[in-house]
Amino acid sequence: MTKQIHLAAHFPGVNNTTVWSDPGAGSHIEFSSFTHFAQTAERGLFDFLFLAEGLRLREQNGEIYDLDVVGRPDTFTVLAALAAVTDHLGLAGTINSTFNEPVEVARQFASLDHLSDGRAAWNVVTSWDAFTGENFRRGGYLPADQRYVRAREFLDTAVELWDSWEHDDVVADRSTGEFLHRPQAGQFAHRDSQFDISGTFAVPRSPQGRPVIFQAGDSDEGREFAAARADAIFSRHSTLDDGRAFYADVKGRLAAHGRTSEDLLILPAATFVVGDTDEHAAHLAHEIRLAQVSGQTAIKFLEQLWNRDLSDHDPDGPLPAIDPLPGENTVAKGRASVRIHEDPRDVAARWRALAESKNLTTRELIIEVTGRQAFVGSARTVATEINRYVQADASDGFILVPHLTPGGLDRFVDEVVPELQELGVYRTEYPGRTLRENLGLGGTRGEDDTRGQGENLGLSAATTG
Repeated sequence: MTKQIHLAAHFPGVNNTTVWSDPGAGSHIEFSSFTHFAQTAERGLFDFLFLAEGLRLREQNGEIYDLDVVGRPDTFTVLAALAAVTDHLGLAGTINSTFNEPVEVARQFASLDHLSDGRAAWNVVTSWDAFTGENFRRGGYLPADQRYVRAREFLDTAVELWDSWEHDDVVADRSTGEFLHRPQAGQFAHRDSQFDISGTFAVPRSPQGRPVIFQAGDSDEGREFAAARADAIFSRHSTLDDGRAFYADVKGRLAAHGRTSEDLLILPAATFVVGDTDEHAAHLAHEIRLAQVSGQTAIKFLEQLWNRDLSDHDPDGPLPAIDPLPGENTVAKGRASVRIHEDPRDVAARWRALAESKNLTTRELIIEVTGRQAFVGSARTVATEINRYVQADASDGFILVPHLTPGGLDRFVDEVVPELQELGVYRTEYPGRTLRENLGLGGTRGEDDTRGQGENLGLSAATTG
């Protein structure tokens, strides 16, 4: 059976991918940039726009550094505004569970779902560093195990709040004709290790019942969370073989949670370069990578793995002769080294072998290992490759990350989308009203969507940027 492809777009407001020196690069704060980006995605019939969040600018060695944008608007404010200038596009926001509170986040997402007529989605993440924590009353940061406990119970609590409006206050007993009083809609009482709250939830049940739940991360715990509860998972496995292995692993976990393959979408992030020809696109891709990874940027990436101050290291020379420092990361306190789940010394050994085999400088090595454009070529080539990945069960679609804002999606929508439609693997109109419907997910009002309630959920190592 031929699969239909899902596409989404990441507004790259938290990134090191945007080429700021390009004449086409625009603002990451002005609303006109968000409007252009969102309306282009909707013109391309994308499922949703994904907006990352950061509660403080990034730091390294205690200082804000250049792998970030200057300024991050509030996620809910931007998504609510975009609801007014779009009609079908889903609105997905990254909101962390470490420094927020369940009642507040549940109310904001329920409100967004009402304002957008059922297009809200939540990417559930944790925050990892003390630098961000300084912005908040509690301060500091939570160790990994405590972050996950709080995140699991945070999501459990939010679900209880949304579901507190599931029934009417008074219903008629059909057998006797009598009126039966049920608990007042919106009433809740929740107590666990993280929260002890009770009261009345202020927002009536929204068009989707609950927002679509997204998850990102690659740990075993993260995969279990996705299989147990998430509606979609952001995967970082962008190669065909890695994508197929990840896809099979996560989809294979669904049955243990009473779910089927259709209940969870796997959507890797993917960069792209579309050219007039394949050769033209390859040239553009090379120039883009050089612009994305300066010598200074390469050193910052290197420090994240080496867990050392390497500001004196020559980016145009070989990798450092010394090994990474094991243990707690001191470059960005509270953060796992380079968001990996293995010994950084093993990673460094692989990097050295790669650099030696290809005669790469430090900067060239960082360009090699920090990701390349997933799809490069003419519009026909890019469409054919995207379809090959999806039909081979390496993904259910892709979240596209352009290197320019706000016009980075324009050429893809104008040239690649028609090629996908010609292949018969991409929609020609939106099939439904809500984001759940457009993603092919059930449970739009919660009555047939009881999976996962009461489970001891796991949460991934997904983090805000």
